[in-house]
Amino acid sequence: MQSKKASGTQPTQRVIKKYPNRRLYDTDTSTYITLAEVKQLVMDSESFVVRDAKTNEDLTRSILLQVILEEEAGGEPMFSEAALANIIRFYGHAAQGFMGSYIEKNIQAFTDIQAKLAEQSKQLTPEMWAQFMNMQNPMMQGMMGNYVEQSRAVFDKMQEQMQKQAEQMFGAFGMKR
Repeated sequence: MQSKKASGTQPTQRVIKKYPNRRLYDTDTSTYITLAEVKQLVMDSESFVVRDAKTNEDLTRSILLQVILEEEAGGEPMFSEAALANIIRFYGHAAQGFMGSYIEKNIQAFTDIQAKLAEQSKQLTPEMWAQFMNMQNPMMQGMMGNYVEQSRAVFDKMQEQMQKQAEQMFGAFGMKR
């Protein structure tokens, strides 16, 4: 599935139409596609949007959630029941707005670490790889330490923002800390 290019180097955003019969139509390739093919677009970092064929409503998030649901149902799930329950508990909670960006930033930090590790591992010979595996524990601890530190910083910022909002809200009611 190759994306058409606009007049330049930027690819155009691929449009996928969702019809009432639940079928997905890729306007770029003029073919119907499956959720597995939508997953492949994500894996290939293709820019796309899913729109309702009648209303033109953006359904991208809904389709991505369906892809996640299929992935969770087959094979080894990524989210435990406890993790899913905790995510659900944040809906309607004061921290709901912060939680999405917190999760997003943590996933991005983890992805960045993974990409750096993959890039560094390309230069390893079999001998260097053996040495790397022997050193893995301290190195992983260092990388995970950086990840944990980034995560803590994001969490601290989130708490700070929540505290400011609470103070503003109480201040609006004439209550001070």
